[in-house]
Amino acid sequence: MSDESRPSPSRAGTAAVIPAAGRGVRLGPGAPKALRALNGTPMLIHAVRAMAASRSVSLVVVVAPPDGAAEVKTLLDAHTLLPGGATAGSTDFLVVPGGDTRQESVRFGLDALPPGFDIVLVHDAARPLVPVDTVDAVIEAVRDGAPAVVPALPLADTVKQVEPASEPGGPEAVVATPDRSRLRAVQTPQGFDRAALVRAHETVTDDVTDDASMVEQLGLRVVTVPGHEEAFKVTRPLDLVLAEAVLARRRLNDGF
Repeated sequence: MSDESRPSPSRAGTAAVIPAAGRGVRLGPGAPKALRALNGTPMLIHAVRAMAASRSVSLVVVVAPPDGAAEVKTLLDAHTLLPGGATAGSTDFLVVPGGDTRQESVRFGLDALPPGFDIVLVHDAARPLVPVDTVDAVIEAVRDGAPAVVPALPLADTVKQVEPASEPGGPEAVVATPDRSRLRAVQTPQGFDRAALVRAHETVTDDVTDDASMVEQLGLRVVTVPGHEEAFKVTRPLDLVLAEAVLARRRLNDGF
């Protein structure tokens, strides 16, 4: 794999950008979150495989820590990235150094895309277990004309809007109880018309953690498709335990 390699125009279509430059401090000290092992394999590798599992994705761009691109390239070279049974060469992989913020890293990933990739997925490396059906549903909705698509789940818990406490851990006054039937918890991959996402990154200067919200600020339509409970974000140590359990069940049911 080489960062100079580029897919031929005949294979253009959908690309996935995986920002993996963050440290993930909530998982504790050690390696960056994306490089933490899950069932003996770094989460980043699981996330890359999840994108490559879609027949529509022909390029995966991994945005590495600014000083860790060589390490991430070595990591990708050391693992099988294509799902079982996939044809060698059906997906290309590219590693680029990231920036100081997630938004900057996504922009660097966009800048690395060759011409011809009109649909772009942005996927959290910390969501390593998203099923391929969810990935394909996002892509299909963009193909159907939506400028931005997010997989989303209804909320199981009642949500309170509060006035933040003056001190960490202090009591917070409840100011409203939103109707949860109109709220959704969004996941990734989020899918975009490439031109819309590029324009959003050129226009929106606020530091955001959700690319779809940038497209919203352009006044463009953002739609949801059904998410999946296994596409949860691995943020805290307990999430690692749950992810291991999901992988164990998959091995039992699917043989891998």
